[in-house]
Amino acid sequence: MATCETCGNTYDKSFEVVMNGDRHTFDSFECAIQKLAPTCDHCRCRIIGHGVEGDGRMFCCAHCAERAGVSSLKDRL
Repeated sequence: MATCETCGNTYDKSFEVVMNGDRHTFDSFECAIQKLAPTCDHCRCRIIGHGVEGDGRMFCCAHCAERAGVSSLKDRL
């Protein structure tokens, strides 16, 4: 059993994620997302899809990018 690095829960079904060479242990996808997913620069939600990037900033969608003043981005249709 391993201990989740986000919530501290010890769980027999924990799993590891390797990101940028660093190994992380979690007890749920929720904890992994909270720890590793980037945050939208406009609405502050966690980006769990592809998101968009503009002017060196990450956004969950083109709408949020536009609201933040980055107008050159478009969502894929």
